Formats: sequence, structure tokens, C-alpha cells
Amino acid sequence: MSFGVVEGEPEAGPQGLTIAEIEGHPFGSIQFSGARWALSDVRLLSPILPSKVVCVGRNYAEHAAEHGSEVPKEPLLFLKPSTSVIGPRDAIRLPVFSKQVEHEAELAVVIGAPGARRADRAAAERAIFGYTCANDVTARDLQRSDGQWTRAKGFDSFCPIGPWITTGLDVRDLEIRCEVGRNPEEMEVRQLGRTKDMVFDVPALVSYISHVMTLLPGDVVLTGTPAGVSPLVDGDTVSVRIEGIGELSNPVVPVA
Repeated sequence: MSFGVVEGEPEAGPQGLTIAEIEGHPFGSIQFSGARWALSDVRLLSPILPSKVVCVGRNYAEHAAEHGSEVPKEPLLFLKPSTSVIGPRDAIRLPVFSKQVEHEAELAVVIGAPGARRADRAAAERAIFGYTCANDVTARDLQRSDGQWTRAKGFDSFCPIGPWITTGLDVRDLEIRCEVGRNPEEMEVRQLGRTKDMVFDVPALVSYISHVMTLLPGDVVLTGTPAGVSPLVDGDTVSVRIEGIGELSNPVVPVA
């Protein structure tokens, strides 16, 4: 198991992409080991294992409206445990406690080597290492009944992240898409939004969070989901695709 750099053009599809192994973690000076593999010959794990996943609720006005909620005056924060994180093609497991598990496609921010503590906007931007796709899987019925969101958001497998981290990306206006279906030929678009519609943009979120808790290298911030969230059932495949990053796909299965 190791970190690597994706070589090639991800927008052209997985064919022809290679993974160049690097020594150690990706936050310092990149040193290549010399080993390279075709993407098809490796298993992609979650591109980072964060100490914490900090999430932002109701950061798209239309998503807040579809649940009959007001847009918050300040970022609404909650946490997902590191044990909820899975990678591309790993299974989302439906818990027996819930009858309504839903997808939430989100832009994820990965914090880099400086970390962030009481950061102003400029320091928050410097703290960002890159971006990836995420799915803030939610047991909606438990979210409503519990009043607080720990159980609804925290089950094992409820935070798919991937497929990789894209650096140097302008995320001010990117398309976010979520598709769900039983097979690749019958995928239905459930969510379709753009990052420009965030209530609080990425630097504002990172700065705000850093005044509440220290963000460590490798921590992940989920920036909210567009409207269109809907239930997942056994046998579904859910795909989150963000312009300029790639596609994160996960099957849905019951808990064994």
C-alpha cells in the first residue's frame, strides 16, 4: 500500500493512465520510487485517511429548501468519524437501524502540510492541498429522529472518498453530479449542481472551521450537497462525479 501520482489525462478515461509510486506521504517534496503500474492493475483506496472529516450542512440553498430548512447564518458543522471512510468501489453498507439511507454528492477539500488553526482567508487557501469527490451518506430517518446527526452520518462505510486528489484546481464553479442505477446502462441523474451555488465558499469554510478546531494535514472538509438527495437500496450503484476531478463509484449492499 502506498501513495502515488496519477499520470495521464483523467478526463480521457482510465485507459492509458498510470500510477507512479512516491516515497512516504504526498505533503512534502515528492520523491518517486521508480515503480509504476497501469491504473487497471491497482486497487484504489481512499486517497487519504483523515484524522477527522468535518462536514458542512445546508450549504446549498436548494438543498436546505428541499428539507424545509433555512439557510444558516453561519456554517453548520458536524463530524463524520474516520471509520466511516471508504474508497472507490468499496461497498456502502445499509444499516439495519435505518429504512431511509440517502446519497449526498459533495466536493471534498483535503488539508495539506501547513494545517490550519485560526486561519484567515489567505491562510486557509494556503492550507488546501487539493480536492476530491465524496458522498456524505446519511440515514435520513435517524437524522430526523435523533435531533443530532452523529448516528445518521457516522456508520461504517458512510463516507466514500475518491477516486484521487486533484491539486491546483479552481473550484469556484464546477459541476457536481450524482447518478444512481442498477447497471451502467441505466444510471439516473439524481443530483446536478454547481459549486458556485455554495452559500459559503471553500476558503470561508476552511477559515471558519479552523477557528473551531485545528485542521491537521490530511483532514477532509465536506462542503455541502446540492438538491436532489434520495434513497439508496440494496443493489444500487451510486456515482459522484465532479468536473475536473473524476468519478467516485460505490455499490450499495445490506449489512451482512
